[in-house]
Amino acid sequence: MKDLKELTVRGIILGALITVVFTASNVYLGLKVGLTFSSAIPAAVISMAVLRFFKGSTILENNMVQTQASAAGTLSSVIFVIPGLLMIGYWQNFPFWLTFVVCSAGGMLGVLFSIPLRHAMVVKSNLPYPEGVAAAEILKAGCNTDSKEGAESSKEGLKDILFGGLVASIVTLFTSGFRVLAGSASLWFTQGKAIFQLPMGFSLALLSAGYLVGIVSGIAIILGSIIAWFIVVPILSSTADYGTFTSLADHAMTIWAKDVRFIGAGMLAIAALWTLITLLKPVIEGVKMSLGALKDEEGKGVDRTEQDLSPKTIFAIMFAMLLILVGTFYVFVQDSGLSAGIAWTLVICAVIFAFIMGFLIAAASGYMAGLVGSSASPISGIGIVSIIVVSLILLVIGESDGFLGTESGQHFATALALFTTTAVLAIACISNDNLQDLKTGYLVHATPWKQQAALLIGCIIGALVIAPILDVLYQAYGFTGALPRADMDPTQVLAAPQATLMSTIATGIFSHNLQWTMILIGVGLGVFFIIVDFILGKSGSALRLPALAVGMGIYLPPTITTPIFLGGLIAWLIRRSVKNKMYQGDVKDFEKTYTLVDRKATLIASGLIVGESLVGVLMAIIIVISVSSGHSAAPLSMLEGLTNILGGSTNTVIQLAGLFVFIMICTVFIKRSLSVVKK
Repeated sequence: MKDLKELTVRGIILGALITVVFTASNVYLGLKVGLTFSSAIPAAVISMAVLRFFKGSTILENNMVQTQASAAGTLSSVIFVIPGLLMIGYWQNFPFWLTFVVCSAGGMLGVLFSIPLRHAMVVKSNLPYPEGVAAAEILKAGCNTDSKEGAESSKEGLKDILFGGLVASIVTLFTSGFRVLAGSASLWFTQGKAIFQLPMGFSLALLSAGYLVGIVSGIAIILGSIIAWFIVVPILSSTADYGTFTSLADHAMTIWAKDVRFIGAGMLAIAALWTLITLLKPVIEGVKMSLGALKDEEGKGVDRTEQDLSPKTIFAIMFAMLLILVGTFYVFVQDSGLSAGIAWTLVICAVIFAFIMGFLIAAASGYMAGLVGSSASPISGIGIVSIIVVSLILLVIGESDGFLGTESGQHFATALALFTTTAVLAIACISNDNLQDLKTGYLVHATPWKQQAALLIGCIIGALVIAPILDVLYQAYGFTGALPRADMDPTQVLAAPQATLMSTIATGIFSHNLQWTMILIGVGLGVFFIIVDFILGKSGSALRLPALAVGMGIYLPPTITTPIFLGGLIAWLIRRSVKNKMYQGDVKDFEKTYTLVDRKATLIASGLIVGESLVGVLMAIIIVISVSSGHSAAPLSMLEGLTNILGGSTNTVIQLAGLFVFIMICTVFIKRSLSVVKK
């Protein structure tokens, strides 16, 4: 490994470009459905394909690029909270510097908190780190310059990403741009006064997200949707009258939004609490490891592959981040009109809470990432618990100081709780990703301190683009409960489900006005599914029903849950097809073949997500420019011309066309993924 290039200027520039793409994609996807995807593997494939054209590129240089890009892509998880500040009306846009600093400082603390865990959790531990090991294997295969197989591997991987991106871009342009393909369709019917819905969403990004989460989570999510739309909504609608001029769809959606979603919120809250209880031992172990590692010697003549950032550097950066957070929170609090004494009390309490909670969560997230992978770690659940705890702390402070006695005081406290949770979530999501990347680096013999430097750079670059992207998406589409213009198309609004939930919880705590009946029903339902899932796990059943996923199914709009389920079903069908080919004698080594098939499918799915998300962001820019110039909010729409031709059947035609295109792409997705079996 002597003189191998590792942390290079060209690698940092390439990592920055990939970072912008994947951060934009994750922000859009997270606001649309409440899920983000791991960018490590697609970033590694793109890096290998690009750096191959430069002299002297190495596996270590490619590893640094994917490390940087994956960190920034993960940081986009802060959108699970921060849009809530617009939803409650505290912000009218996303202030660049406040958003940038809270994201970057929180992310960098996440990197620093997880560094002391590397030796114990990565080097000496038997934790599997599935995503980290997969990324390392892809880097080893693609960077094998001595074999044609390695070159072909990275070339084919890039083709799969580009294929998925091109297909999704074209479909999204015809759906959200020209509006000649429907993005969803629903069949409404009644039994007496009870209202039922058969929904279907045609989003390729959600289909791909479903593939990545798998059939188990897909089944749990669709079960939640069935509970909501075939049990709870019909029961509630059968006991309520609605006006002659109210459509079935409007009446049912109102019931779901005002009542049923709170059942999902209760399930999510109890599932998150249960998750943290199960993490209690890993949290304690992780904290012990962190404190123990910081007491160790500082790297006296150790090998390159064992050199972390020194404790002095860690503490210096950590102290700087703390000072920056104190300044940032003071800027946030000073507009509240509170006295200096109360303002500084709130600032200190918020920063200490973010620091301590972040440190505890960093250990837990790192452990869970090693156990089940970054994508499966309960980041949104951590956010729910965090918003509840910080809201209760601020409630105690506010009632003792009296500033919660006014509506404006309650409004400010809600905003501060959301802003504090944003910092905690930035710490949690980066520490969740960091050890996964360090595992990849360990397997390819990277220099740890250089990887940690790349992670810090990734946090800064990712934080730079989050606020502008959020602003553009908000101005173009709006968020649930927060529309910048009154005449906006409600079908294009971004749901931002977690941010909606967290702002609702915080507002309810400070106003003493939560939908406790529905929430408690959700808690009870959550306890039931926790018990069922526990029994299934103990019995060794392949079927699991995680309460968090079932709660998401109840909480999310049904046109979002159906394509996620279908994506999970496709994952199951692909695996089943490979097994069938093994039984038929076409496949000798199932695990090796399925790994190749799954890798190809994952890259296609990543391309589909990136393609739809980027066109969504580009469309948002076009819409903002059009509206600011006094023109239409749908500047590329051909719907009016199509209606002149087709008349009253237009809606049916574009829904059938959307369904046909969606089915065709699902078919191509499966066939292209399985094509490697023939080779």
